[in-house]
Amino acid sequence: MNEPAGPTGPERPPAGPPDALFRRWTHSREEDGDGVTVYRPGGYAFPPARGRRGMEFAADGTFVDHPIGRGDAPDAVRGSWHTEDGRHLTLSFPGTGRAGRLLEILACDPTLLRLRE
Repeated sequence: MNEPAGPTGPERPPAGPPDALFRRWTHSREEDGDGVTVYRPGGYAFPPARGRRGMEFAADGTFVDHPIGRGDAPDAVRGSWHTEDGRHLTLSFPGTGRAGRLLEILACDPTLLRLRE
């Protein structure tokens, strides 16, 4: 069966982000630089720190932001993510009063997530 032709050939579904994105990530601020924010997955051996923020992406479009809360305790703010091209993500937090965010995935594999925020 042939796919319907678009202006430049067969139509394809929009690209999604890499599968490695779908997990919980913790900020590795020691590796940040030049406008790039670095995250590592759970189980990574971080040096001691007074709390670390993080984020969690699910394949169904849900997102959980894990900011540092009172007394350096982790917090959780639920939201959602959306992408048109698999590289640029739009985060939104409906009903929370929190502003949305835009992220650009620079690198993503099971051990490292590099973003421009």
